[in-house]
Amino acid sequence: MTFRERPALRPGGWIWVSTPTGSARAPVLPDGCMDLLWSEEHGLLLAGPDERAQPPGAGPGHWAGYRFAPGTAPALLGVPARALLGLRVPLAEVWPARRVSRPHDALTAALASGTPPGRALETAALPLLTGTPPDPLAPVLLAAAHAARPLTETARASGASPRRLHRAALAAFGYGPRTLARVLRLQRTLPLLDAGVPLATTAVEAGYADQPHLTRELRALTGLTPRELRAVRRG
Repeated sequence: MTFRERPALRPGGWIWVSTPTGSARAPVLPDGCMDLLWSEEHGLLLAGPDERAQPPGAGPGHWAGYRFAPGTAPALLGVPARALLGLRVPLAEVWPARRVSRPHDALTAALASGTPPGRALETAALPLLTGTPPDPLAPVLLAAAHAARPLTETARASGASPRRLHRAALAAFGYGPRTLARVLRLQRTLPLLDAGVPLATTAVEAGYADQPHLTRELRALTGLTPRELRAVRRG
């Protein structure tokens, strides 16, 4: 399985494609995002956020995905992230047929004209990006999670109760503020692992208490030790 990813033409998203060549070894890791997917076999699907690593590879055949920036997809797509946590479901199970027909028809026409799957899916997704803006609390929660800020502090600063913030996090990201912070810290860790930064330094720079804390967290979220994860990503 060959995987390629690039920023979408419209800021705040990414386009990825996978083709059935070679063998995929690296797992799909939690990132707080939701994806609009297309595959030759299954058509259009929605992928919810992941709380734990998923098996490598999107599946047999050619795939393309539009990955929405964290916290933005639920409002645009009209489905809370928590309802799709860890799931991949046909778009037709989430939307009425009339709404599905718009991206489906745009995608089908683009593919028929010879447009590559990634660009075709991006064309189909563009009309979805002008819908309802995300909950104003979503960027507040995202910034707090990046900074590992306590929920009580975020509540005081935002004027929202901790319970309201927790509900907003479940709707926008699929999990609560604490898990969101762990997932974002994992994502900060990956470039350091890929660059070969020593693990003790990686732990400090990514925001872990120490190297054993890094190892425990990566095992919990990915099922792998830091060295194992580095090896499969290099492979």
